[in-house]
Amino acid sequence: MEGYSFDKEINVALNELTGTPEIPQGIMTLSEMERFIAENNNNIFNLPNLSRKRQIKDPELTAIDELLDNRIIDKLLRPDKWTPSMRILFPSHLFRAELLKSLKYPEMSYRKYCDTQINELSQKMNRAFVCLPLHKKVKIDHSQLSQFRGSLTFRQMVNIMVYIIHLFLKAGKINNSLSVHSIDSSELPAVCNPTPLATIEVGDKKVRIYTDLDADCGKRRKKRDKSEYFVGYRIHSLAMINGSNGQSYPLISILAPANHHDSLFLSQLIELGKAIGLEMKIIIADEAYGDREDNKAIRKVHDITVISPPKEKVKLPDDVDGETKAVYMNALCEIPMSYRGQTDTGNHEFICNDEKGECMSSLACDKCREIPVDAGIFGQIPEQVRGIKELRDLRKNMERSFNLLKHREGLEPVRVKSKHGLMAVATFATAANLLIEIVGSRKTQIKENCQQQLKLAA
Repeated sequence: MEGYSFDKEINVALNELTGTPEIPQGIMTLSEMERFIAENNNNIFNLPNLSRKRQIKDPELTAIDELLDNRIIDKLLRPDKWTPSMRILFPSHLFRAELLKSLKYPEMSYRKYCDTQINELSQKMNRAFVCLPLHKKVKIDHSQLSQFRGSLTFRQMVNIMVYIIHLFLKAGKINNSLSVHSIDSSELPAVCNPTPLATIEVGDKKVRIYTDLDADCGKRRKKRDKSEYFVGYRIHSLAMINGSNGQSYPLISILAPANHHDSLFLSQLIELGKAIGLEMKIIIADEAYGDREDNKAIRKVHDITVISPPKEKVKLPDDVDGETKAVYMNALCEIPMSYRGQTDTGNHEFICNDEKGECMSSLACDKCREIPVDAGIFGQIPEQVRGIKELRDLRKNMERSFNLLKHREGLEPVRVKSKHGLMAVATFATAANLLIEIVGSRKTQIKENCQQQLKLAA
């Protein structure tokens, strides 16, 4: 540190600075996954184990069990040099055990979950879902699940999510080519002592080291019952939004220490979404992702429009009404101009709206005005476009998706002690969330409960 020059330019990839994995080689697109599934479903004889299926009494687990193909899961999650000979437990067993915990037992510790819900022969439904023998005590220890999470590569996590996303799109819940996407983040406090082990001064900054070496101190949204700061990570998710009801479906996520700004992960998530074959045209995000230059580059490289709330500190251009957001040609103009679109140079173009010739200075007027894209009301899509406010408000539904992942699928409180393990658990929770949406069991229960309440009220 004493011999290091802080004036030296840093030439490393963004993912290395943020502590996130780079997009790996060998990840599959949605179209490649469809072909992969077709190639592995060409067996002439594929007889189901009816005795096992009869033990799964839960309708939700039954529907999810029918969706999942163990052969596909084994091929996607198997380690290098893996051979099935002389093995009792396969990757599909461990994946189903993790999935079952997210679906039904998120509040349990892994030790208690394995001892009481998996390894007891009396728990026939759970063992049947995990595909364990029903009359032979084959166990899955919590340490085996820990080793399984630690052995998964980022490529395998992405590929298993591509498989689940393929099932989700195939179920017809949403259209890949017509959907709107959203990006947001949420905090995940780590399982570690919030008091740092050591603090090192690097230049004019202080670097704190915690018992979880990858975790860092970040700032959470203001909550009455929680402190403003926490030690841990932030999960950054790319979600698909159903335009008819505004519901958000998190598709894929990356995990990073909590001290990094959200805007650093916008381009990383877009590149990951493109790599797996998502058709993205519009991405809705909050104010943290409203950097003008970054969004301009994203539109140029990926042809994706990023919509975020306008920043209040950005100064309005001349001859723009602060209340109505109407654009005028000059100070003498009294007729608001109409938005025409973006020019080849990337500026917003407005044209005269005087169709009846009422403007006194129409003869000496250019009748056309360009306004540069900014981080205020003249973002990638300006405020003058009809429906932009309603579209932007859809991002607020993303918070509900994080609440489900945390409290229904068990991401909070965090029960693993490493960044890699937490990334694996986040993958299982996201997969469970999409599978629940595919079978629609819990949504139906909510509707039935609401109907019963209405009958009682009547």
